Amino acid sequence: MESEKQAYSVWGLPTEEARERMKKVMKTLATEFNGPEFEPHVTIVGAINLTLQDALNKFSSACNDLKKAYVVHSKGVSTGTCVYLLLDTNPQVVALRDHCCRHFAYERRSPYLPHMSLLYADLTEDEKRKAQARANAVDDSLGNLSFSIKRLALYKTDTEDKSLKSWEKVAEYELE
Repeated sequence: MESEKQAYSVWGLPTEEARERMKKVMKTLATEFNGPEFEPHVTIVGAINLTLQDALNKFSSACNDLKKAYVVHSKGVSTGTCVYLLLDTNPQVVALRDHCCRHFAYERRSPYLPHMSLLYADLTEDEKRKAQARANAVDDSLGNLSFSIKRLALYKTDTEDKSLKSWEKVAEYELE
């Protein structure tokens, strides 16, 4: 039903080369630590409940004002609620986040921590450390990685679906 509200998120998508590199790490971690597979992404706007049409309108409006692709620099693999690649908080990334959040009327609950999740799973702190070490063993240059975000995507992201199988891309915008 089109008027039904669902959770939508805006993601920054890495170049194909970076995507393939991240997928290799993510697939290894998902297999070894029993997590779901998902597309490599940098969350720009977290899950917000909207109708499909409202989400598409807000995404289109936000993208109309955007032009340039941007480069992100990794600072290493870290852990928190998941295992992720921590990214440098540069002014361009923060400005993009703020711009998109304004268009979506998204209330930020905490300071923005740019990152690319590598593994979603319910892990103990010890297991997170092991997954962190495993990620670095699969690709030992993760802490010194730079890549471009050349596309933004609007994803339907049901946060209750722990398998992530319901997550789907509904729109995409190419940055120059």
